[in-house]
Amino acid sequence: MNKTFKFGALAIAAALALTACDKKDAAGKPASAPAVSAASGAAAASNIGTPAQQASYAMGIDIGRTLKQMKDQGTEVDLKVFNEALQTMYDGKEPKMSEMQAQEVMMKFLQEQQAKAQAKFQADAKTNLEKGNAFLAENGKKQGVKTTASGLQYTVKTEGTGKQPKATDVVTVEYEGRLIDGTVFDSSKQNGLPATFPLNQVIPGWTEAVQLMKEGGEATFFIPAKLAYGERGAGEKIGPNSTLVFDVKLVKVGAPEGAAPAQPEVKMDVKKVQ
Repeated sequence: MNKTFKFGALAIAAALALTACDKKDAAGKPASAPAVSAASGAAAASNIGTPAQQASYAMGIDIGRTLKQMKDQGTEVDLKVFNEALQTMYDGKEPKMSEMQAQEVMMKFLQEQQAKAQAKFQADAKTNLEKGNAFLAENGKKQGVKTTASGLQYTVKTEGTGKQPKATDVVTVEYEGRLIDGTVFDSSKQNGLPATFPLNQVIPGWTEAVQLMKEGGEATFFIPAKLAYGERGAGEKIGPNSTLVFDVKLVKVGAPEGAAPAQPEVKMDVKKVQ
């Protein structure tokens, strides 16, 4: 029992390590994760078969998701060999590797994948920083684009007429976040409601940018990586050293009536870069 547990923990550690390097301190799940209702999920499960078959399928989903993450990180798993070993152990037969050999193989595999993931992470960080700097240099020359002392760039679409927030205020906003290639990674429209959060609890670029607005105002902000998530990136869609673009409307300084302050679900809930 103990040997099996140790090998299982090692295998899980290897799988998790593949995504650890480029998800440092990232919070939440991807904004694009599909929402499935409990009713529709239960209906689908009941069509699979007996409770044991449903549980078996659920285990397959869990393992398959991990293998997919590994594949996305550049590590191909030979499913034929994997299934052979799985069937062998399930049937109680003698595997082709001893327990010691299996652990040695997994340790070597883990070390190789960590090195590969770290190398990719560093390469992505360098490339993203170079692309971001080039984008900001060109963008800063455009008519109507203003640049602050910190390097934040912005354009004003609509001048607001209401209250102007301080860093210590709670604000309610509508927003859409994009990478410089136009990929949308987050939007308040996904929930159909504005997002409310303390202005001093989000990335520095947002803390600075929204203070430049007044209620009712709309603007586009171009946030350098150093004022966003820096080298760590955030989640699966924001790579290390990514420059970010946000369209923002300041709906209200303060929370809506009857609503408790709550940060946006995914991207804006990472606190200020220390």
